[in-house]
Amino acid sequence: MSLLPCVREEERARGLIPHPPATMETELLLTPITALEIVGDHLVAGEGPNIAVYSLEPGTIRSLKCCKPVLRNYNIHGIKEQQKPTPGVGGATTLAIFGGKGLVIVEFSLQDSTVTSVELFPFCELHDWIWDLQWLEGSGEIPSCVALALGHNSVALYDCVGQKILREVHCQEKCILYSAHLVGSEWDSVVLVAGTVFNQLVIWGVADSADDAGRIKPRSRIGGHQGVIFSICYLESKSILASASDDRSLRLWGVSDLQAPPDPVPCLLVCYGHLSRVWSVQLLNNYIVSVGEDSACLVWNYQGEIVQSFKGHKGRGLRAVAVHEARGCVFTGGADSGIRCWHFKGLTTDGRSLLQLNFLSPQRKGSPRAVKLVDARRLLVMTDAGAVYSYDLTSKAWALILEDSAYRSYSLLEVSELAGGGILCAMGSISGQVKIFPLLNPAQGKDLNLFEGKVHSLSWSSRPGQDLSACSLFASGSGGVLLWLEVSCHPLDALTVVVKQCFLLPPCKQRWHTCTTYLPSGEFLLCGDRRGSLMLFGCRTPLDLEQDKTSGRGNVGISGSAMVCNGLGLDFPIRGEAPHGKGPVSLIFGLHRKTGVTSVACHGGFIYSTGRDGCYRQLQVLGEQLQVLRKQKPCKGLEWLEGLHFSSDGSVWVLGFHAAHFVLWHTNTGEALLSIPCGGGHRSWSYTRRLSAETFAYIKSGDVVVYQSTEAPRGQRVLKESLHGRELTCVCHIGTLKTSRQEAVSIFATGSEDNVVNIVAFGVQFQALTQLTAIGDHISSVRALAIVESCTVQQESGSISSLLFSAGGRAQIECYRLQLSPDHGSSSGVLCQLIHLASHRLDEQWDRMKNRHKLIKMDPETRYMSITVLAGPEVAEPSGPLLFLAAACSDGSIRLFLLLERAQKLWLVAESFHHQRCVLKVQVFTGNTADGGRRHFLVSAATDGCLAFWDITATIDCAQEAVKAEVREIKLQALGTLVFTIQAHSCGVNSLHVQETASGHFLVASGSDDGSIHICVIEVNAGSIVSQQTIGGHGIHVLRNFSRHCAHAAQVTGVRLLHPDYLLSVSVDQRLTLWRLGEDSLSFVCSKFCHVADAAALECWNSEQRSWYSVVCGQGMEVLRCKV
Repeated sequence: MSLLPCVREEERARGLIPHPPATMETELLLTPITALEIVGDHLVAGEGPNIAVYSLEPGTIRSLKCCKPVLRNYNIHGIKEQQKPTPGVGGATTLAIFGGKGLVIVEFSLQDSTVTSVELFPFCELHDWIWDLQWLEGSGEIPSCVALALGHNSVALYDCVGQKILREVHCQEKCILYSAHLVGSEWDSVVLVAGTVFNQLVIWGVADSADDAGRIKPRSRIGGHQGVIFSICYLESKSILASASDDRSLRLWGVSDLQAPPDPVPCLLVCYGHLSRVWSVQLLNNYIVSVGEDSACLVWNYQGEIVQSFKGHKGRGLRAVAVHEARGCVFTGGADSGIRCWHFKGLTTDGRSLLQLNFLSPQRKGSPRAVKLVDARRLLVMTDAGAVYSYDLTSKAWALILEDSAYRSYSLLEVSELAGGGILCAMGSISGQVKIFPLLNPAQGKDLNLFEGKVHSLSWSSRPGQDLSACSLFASGSGGVLLWLEVSCHPLDALTVVVKQCFLLPPCKQRWHTCTTYLPSGEFLLCGDRRGSLMLFGCRTPLDLEQDKTSGRGNVGISGSAMVCNGLGLDFPIRGEAPHGKGPVSLIFGLHRKTGVTSVACHGGFIYSTGRDGCYRQLQVLGEQLQVLRKQKPCKGLEWLEGLHFSSDGSVWVLGFHAAHFVLWHTNTGEALLSIPCGGGHRSWSYTRRLSAETFAYIKSGDVVVYQSTEAPRGQRVLKESLHGRELTCVCHIGTLKTSRQEAVSIFATGSEDNVVNIVAFGVQFQALTQLTAIGDHISSVRALAIVESCTVQQESGSISSLLFSAGGRAQIECYRLQLSPDHGSSSGVLCQLIHLASHRLDEQWDRMKNRHKLIKMDPETRYMSITVLAGPEVAEPSGPLLFLAAACSDGSIRLFLLLERAQKLWLVAESFHHQRCVLKVQVFTGNTADGGRRHFLVSAATDGCLAFWDITATIDCAQEAVKAEVREIKLQALGTLVFTIQAHSCGVNSLHVQETASGHFLVASGSDDGSIHICVIEVNAGSIVSQQTIGGHGIHVLRNFSRHCAHAAQVTGVRLLHPDYLLSVSVDQRLTLWRLGEDSLSFVCSKFCHVADAAALECWNSEQRSWYSVVCGQGMEVLRCKV
């Protein structure tokens, strides 16, 4: 870094030498959606100070038509369309946009696919907050006056042309308003319904007589709410007033005519349904729509019943709602920056039915124990009397298929549809028998005496390349024996069964399989068992099968009830564990814990498994070995997953049970497409889906119940994707790559209080943000992210491979490998593959410690406040250097971890409790010594404003030797040598950044709660002679340090050093400021207001020479470009 001389800096500070011109421009802004308005066939949304226009036409590829900043530094809280008697020329419409104290009048022209806007009347800032606005009728074509409801219970007549208030009237009720609603099209008829701080609705007219002080007496006061009122709506056709309150209720009031409301005003209805505060309410002709802090949109009828509930937004609240009655759509905007469309028109159950089949009858034997759907129109029921019945859902008729007393009291039934047509069925008995029969001709069935004990489970699977009239049946017996039977059913020939192989499951208490599938090559069988393990078995190759055909040996043929064994050495029935059973070539024991694996599937080159642990996992096969890539939890409370459905649009639907409901969950939109109160998963059930028709059958209270739907689930339409449900706490730039269309895309990760890490792609050309994947492995908030820059490799193909660390609450650290590559088939142009490498939690390490009763237990509520990665020597790991992770902890410690990628472990190798208070930030740097060596240093900052510098070289070397010696566990060491400390600030350090200069020095920049920025210049030189400047003989000393006091008006939450001599800082005062570094001072260059409240973190990366991108995150996210 080139530091300007002091003289030139003093001259520049006095204005004698100007700074080079610098600009900051917002490229992307994501903030809570605070206003929505329907304008024709478009939706107008308020996103911070920006107006965004979305097309509502179905099938539109890009819904967003335009986005324009209009309200400067205010957030938009209201949009009111001016109703004209005749449509404007070219589809033009006039909108009044207001928020805070700001007001602007904009004319939008909506023509075909283009949207243009013109500022009709310029921005104006008033003396008070604007709660509501009402257009007033005028003599000209364009009304020039509006009525404004202001924050201190007054109404102003505002002249848009003259940009001045013509008149302002006040109410006798002197108070602050939390909401207001204006009614009336002429000034003399304007009535204000005000929601006061005293939990009351106050109704008064602006033309009413005033008292001696000029204040107007209220016409009516309405009480009843137990909290402040956030929203008011009036429906003139019904003379009903609605209010939404902090007390979680909606209330409807019979006000008749607002010009003369009754005294007292009767309360018609009180509605409780929201779990938290209700933010907004809308009255329709037949329904009431409300949104609240619980992120739910509820549709009520006028009897107070909830007729529909829409949930899908992330996080802690919906801020805005708009209704398009003609389309039957509700639009909601949330604090998660998302906008979604829900269909409420046609709330009847047309095309959907829940039918009880009334199975119990004298004509039918036994009670139903197992149910299986053959297709969407037919199902099979097996009873405890050993009878199998068929039911046709079209003709509503029962038919007996077969009856066998050997299969009574134990009901095991599986059905498979052959690719060449026909249905095969299999039954298992408690005595080890298996009956296989075609559904159309049960008399051709075969009875097989396979096991001495009971048949634990049966499953059908189709092998790739298999004959169309054949299917594989897998049967589990006692002792972990798994038989592979190939069943063929030709229309003109008898049923044939061939025993292909005998597999042996790993030893465990519940030793039977639960699901099977073949890999696409057909050479391996993937199997899940009741213990939660996933395993891979080798199958016979096509060459082996060809050899078997020529030799006539190798398979076991079963004809009728006779057993013929050739080649496998099996004696039927099998007693206990088979001596010649084939074990798995790959095994992941207890992958889904003890609750069991429920399904396995292959899709898109990956393996997916589900379990009753509430998670589904993505895996791949490398060198005949199963490798877990990642774990995903669809939603909270959905603890029993039964399967996955991959839709044509690339989304994943999860089948499972949420308490007593069977649920079809859409993972992309986060909503339940289907919810049936069946009683829970501990029953026989079956689900099938063909095109838009779906059928779900289950047994409940001794009867068979069937749900049918001939319509596709009408899910939500996402106009704008959500990012996070709560505040963003950290952001980390991963890299920039070129897509197949040669567009530059920046990839970065974001962490939040909602426990999720998002990997997102920012398209520089179109200024659009696309979520690539979401990581939900954290059990508490994510506080810090770190990327391993030395492991980020941009190959010739343009792909990026890097390591990502995330850390946060409950002392949890997760590590992933990211593979990013261009993909012309996706909307973002980027393909993201995620592999989970390692994780660490202090409480889990405590449980593994020996003699832990002699130690003080680690605090389970410890939070990792900051993390940074250090690359060690390149000697131990073939994949690269040893990687060390330093973490600043809330319990007052600094911890150092070692990543062993091959072993997929994070080891805690060192710690120090020097600070004795919460450590907020930590950074590492490595300096070259005079003898060619390298020394590693660490900087830590705590709540006392102190910076501590550590030499951790010896600790790194000790860990390296332990890895070379291949020890099983490294003994916990001291962090290193404390070299010196600097009292940089008077209170907590919220931001810290270290950067090496061109001269080999290190700049350490920090920002504090006191609003100051401190710069420290460090020199590392182990060959220098120990002097007063060299502390401790470690060759690190301070060349100079200086501070800029009151750099910001609030705590500084982010600082970044930029090459060659600039510094960027951000603060809670919502200012992003660029500084120029001098010899011993910081000089102001430029500043920009950020629309992200509670700024928590800052990230920067270089785009071109003297140009940087920066991301500010907090209550939203803003991407800016800074040029010098």
